[in-house]
Amino acid sequence: MALLPILCFPDPKLHTVARPVASVDGRIRQLVADMLETMYDASGIGLAATQVDVHERVVVIDVSEERNAPLVLINPEITWYSPEKQMNEEGCLSVPGVYDGVERATRIKVKAMDDQGQSREIEAEGILAVCVQHEMDHLLGKVFVEYLSPLKRNRIKTKMLKARRDTERA
Repeated sequence: MALLPILCFPDPKLHTVARPVASVDGRIRQLVADMLETMYDASGIGLAATQVDVHERVVVIDVSEERNAPLVLINPEITWYSPEKQMNEEGCLSVPGVYDGVERATRIKVKAMDDQGQSREIEAEGILAVCVQHEMDHLLGKVFVEYLSPLKRNRIKTKMLKARRDTERA
């Protein structure tokens, strides 16, 4: 396994729409293992392949307290959204240190393959529903800050660019 570099907003590659995975093979299983290791190392609860500059429809999630219940979603599709929505504070490994409110459906149903290529459908609510919707946005080339006002988004962009410059100088 290997730690993968995580793209940081406003990297334009984060806006790439991911293509479907043709087949779940050893390469995809290795990508999943590397993504899980990267997510756990960064103390995240979700990671989309887009965030590690792999533009295929792969998501890993683990919202468990013990960090021992990984969920792998390959070619995920949300088949149902609840009409009820809720504002939740979200953060993102690609926008470190930034948290803000995003309104999302409180419950969803998702159809996807696991890392063995088996099709499955899951119902999610609470933090899992939020996380699935957030990660699937990445597969569509969307970062959570795009739900915020243009003023907030520009402030975040300026902050991220300054942090990158400061890191490059160090």
